[in-house]
Amino acid sequence: MRRREFITLVGGTAITWPLAARAQQTPLPVIGFLNSAFPQPFENYVAGFRAGLKATGYVEGQNVTIEFRWAEGRYDRLPEMAADLARRKVAVLVATGGAPSVFAAKAATSTIPIIFTSGTDPVQRGIVTSLSRPGGNITGVNLFTTEMEGKRLGLLRALVPGVQLIAVVLIPNRPDHASHMGEVQEAARAIGQQIHIALASNESAINAAFATAVQLRAGAMLVGSDPFFNSERDKIVALAARHAIPAIYEQREYARLTAA
Repeated sequence: MRRREFITLVGGTAITWPLAARAQQTPLPVIGFLNSAFPQPFENYVAGFRAGLKATGYVEGQNVTIEFRWAEGRYDRLPEMAADLARRKVAVLVATGGAPSVFAAKAATSTIPIIFTSGTDPVQRGIVTSLSRPGGNITGVNLFTTEMEGKRLGLLRALVPGVQLIAVVLIPNRPDHASHMGEVQEAARAIGQQIHIALASNESAINAAFATAVQLRAGAMLVGSDPFFNSERDKIVALAARHAIPAIYEQREYARLTAA
C-alpha cells in the first residue's frame, strides 16, 4: 500500500470510529412489560407481542428493548415493579395479566403512555373514563373474561343438567375480588343455582378447593378468571380429571390440556 493511500485509510477510519462509537452509545427505546403471572404460561402471548411489534417495524435487540417484569402471582410486588419501570423512563408501559397490573401501572405514572389488557370492565373499575375516550395517558383492550363469569356459570349448568351444587374457585387477593364474587353470586341467584365459593391464591389452596368440592359432592366446577389460575392450569386440569369433576374455564388452553 502506498503512503498516500495509507494516510487516507487511517484518516477515514479516525473519522468513522467516533461516529460508530456515538451510534453505539445511543440507547434504544425501552418498552416496559408488566404482568402479574408467571412467564411460562404466557409464552405464546409474548411471542405474539413480539410478532406484532415486528410487523410494525420494531425488532427487539435491533431498534427496541423490552424490560419484562413478572410478579409470579404475588400481586403485592406489582406496585414496585411498575414504579421501577417508571423510574427507568420506559417509552411505553404495557400492563397485562389483569386489572392488578393495570392499577399498578396507572399509580406509577401519569405521563408515560400505558397500554393495557383487562378482563374486567375498565370503565366500571375506574381504569378509564370511557371506552371511546379513555383519557389521560392510558388506553387498552377489554377481553371480557371476568365479565363473562355469569355466562359461564349458566353454560356449565346447561352442560351438566341436574347438578345440585357447583363449586366456584376464585382468587381473593385481587383489587376487584368483592365485585367479582358478587357478580358470580348474583348470576347464581338469577338461575337458581346453589354454589360453593372456595378462595385460592396458592397451590395448597387449589388442592384444598378440590378436596372441599369432592367432600361437598359438587357436580361441577367453575374456575374463575385470573392470571394466577392460568399459570396453574396444568395442575387444575389434572385435579379436575383425577376427581372426575366437569369444569369450565376462562381460556381454551385448559381444554387443550384436557384433550391431550
